Amino acid sequence: MAGKAKTVFFCKECGQESPKWLGQCPGCRAWNSFVEEPVVKPAPAGAARAAAPRMTPKRLADVTSAQEARTLTGIGELDRVLGGGIVAGSLVLVGGDPGIGKSTLLLQMCCKLAEEDHSVLYISGEESLQQIKMRADRLDEPSEKLWLLSETNLDFVEAAIDEKKPQMVIIDSIQTMYREDIPAAPGSVSQVRETTGSLLRIAKGQGVSIFIVGHVTKEGTVAGPRVLEHMVDTVLYFEGDNAASYRFLRAVKNRFGSTNEIGVFEMRAEGLVEILNPSEYLLEGRPEGEPGSVVTAVAEGSRTMLVEVQALVCQTNFNMPRRTAAGTDFNRVNLLLAVLEKRLGIQISFCDAYVNVAGGMRINEPALDLAIVFAVLSSYKNRTMPERTIVFGEVGLTGEVRAVTMAEQRVTEAEKLGYDQCILPFANAKSIMTNRKKTSGMKLTGVRNVRELFGLFGG
Repeated sequence: MAGKAKTVFFCKECGQESPKWLGQCPGCRAWNSFVEEPVVKPAPAGAARAAAPRMTPKRLADVTSAQEARTLTGIGELDRVLGGGIVAGSLVLVGGDPGIGKSTLLLQMCCKLAEEDHSVLYISGEESLQQIKMRADRLDEPSEKLWLLSETNLDFVEAAIDEKKPQMVIIDSIQTMYREDIPAAPGSVSQVRETTGSLLRIAKGQGVSIFIVGHVTKEGTVAGPRVLEHMVDTVLYFEGDNAASYRFLRAVKNRFGSTNEIGVFEMRAEGLVEILNPSEYLLEGRPEGEPGSVVTAVAEGSRTMLVEVQALVCQTNFNMPRRTAAGTDFNRVNLLLAVLEKRLGIQISFCDAYVNVAGGMRINEPALDLAIVFAVLSSYKNRTMPERTIVFGEVGLTGEVRAVTMAEQRVTEAEKLGYDQCILPFANAKSIMTNRKKTSGMKLTGVRNVRELFGLFGG
């Protein structure tokens, strides 16, 4: 009778091992992160040496820094977030909520690449070939040159890659892949770590660009060990509300480009459609002449966008007033409400306050502060702000309004959409008026603190 397989406990966040379960990981201090997994026996040392050629150290001065070759996907918003296209030999992780459009986006990308005579292999462990074909027909994408495989065994996947030698490979999803020599269920810490390691060796050894789809947990992070995000070159998150049509693609890690870029899409019946002018799109349907509605300019990487910030302040019916923030940091909203109460003496502590960034975007940059303050004051005083006006700036704890980056680009974007007045930090207004052409029709109103902002409402 065979003995019971030896098991150890792994931390899902940092990968630390322990012979017994621990409530808190001593490495990363995460709570309830240990899971039990069977021990994976390493390959014999001789076999490992035979499989991998011996590398010798090189001096940094002897290493040539060639510009990495990139392949355009045919989807401009995706290329923007990737940093200008797909880098050969890169390993990209795409995460997002169920049904958000991850598989749709990657299938559209594969079809466009295949039409440009790139060899592409789409491997799905969740759908049959017929289901993938039905999606391609619904998207009305030409898919005659695209290779498909429905498989979960990584050994067969590696054999297919060796046979077809594609330039691009899609793995949908990593949680369904498994290796037979690992006695653990697909999606477990051991399976995800080892299968990703195998795909990493294929990508770097053969120069194949591999996209991995990852499931997310209820906290919004990729399911499985945290080491998965450290192993890949790029981590993309597909965000958006399933009830809304907007989708936002962000890079939270990118070894080949910026992590500040954002791609904007709309989910339609024919698939994901790029939004080339997100400012106009996000402001569509905005109510005019209503208290608590403010337009602000946010910077996402190299682009600026106009979004609407809404606030509703009303008398509370509870002993403790309610606070709600959608699309921005809840603690930041509470901080700004405390600044208003302390510096302006208004009694917001007796009111419920609700703040919302319209359009389904999530924004955490400091330039949103002044717009939140303006929207709260507008709703509290029940006064509308001047028409065709935008507001942006950072607010400190003493009530001062601090300068923000890319101020001139924000003003230019607002001017393109017909806005003629901008309320912004005094330092930014002074700088822009010094450098800006005199023919500009944009009126700039610089404010130094929230008291000056309050004065715009008549005190």
